[in-house]
Amino acid sequence: MEKETSRVEAFSDGVFAIAITLLVLEIKLPHLPAGVSNQELWKALLALWPSFLAFVISFIAILIMWVNHHGLFNLIQRVDAKFMYANGFLLFWVTFVPFPTAVLAEHLNGEGARSAAAFYCGLYIPLSFAFNLLWHTATKRRLVKANVSDRLIGKIAKAYRLAFPIYFAAAAVAFFSPFVGLAVCLVSWVVWAVFRYDS
Repeated sequence: MEKETSRVEAFSDGVFAIAITLLVLEIKLPHLPAGVSNQELWKALLALWPSFLAFVISFIAILIMWVNHHGLFNLIQRVDAKFMYANGFLLFWVTFVPFPTAVLAEHLNGEGARSAAAFYCGLYIPLSFAFNLLWHTATKRRLVKANVSDRLIGKIAKAYRLAFPIYFAAAAVAFFSPFVGLAVCLVSWVVWAVFRYDS
């Protein structure tokens, strides 16, 4: 059983790695004529700030999701088909992250900034649902280790449920203020970055 769990986690790690690597492809090299001056080059590079910002935000998000996914798997004793499908559903949304990241990078500095930010923040609603589904499947099908307390199971379930209103709020706020919506997501990720799966 431990071997099966390791295989699922190794496969998942590969998907996370690919998704996080694809993010950098959205930072396009500025097309400048030969012999461009230093000043013009710096100006072109600085104009790419939406792409750099979107890359950094999504890199942080995927990194924190991967850490939490690893923390969750440390509590799993065995896997079954339903759990693997639930894990696959989560990975589906992880691989989708580069697309709204590209939309955000393209429109954050333009007229479509509010829609781009709302679309980006809204991505984390189904991602949150996927984490909830994965944990629900693990606990209801008794796949967690015997030494995992009911208190810890409840703590994780509660934390996952609380993510829903936060990401709904972030998407809604982004329609009015893109950067405030993104900030709500970032604050949430800070909390997830320090979330503990052992107490």
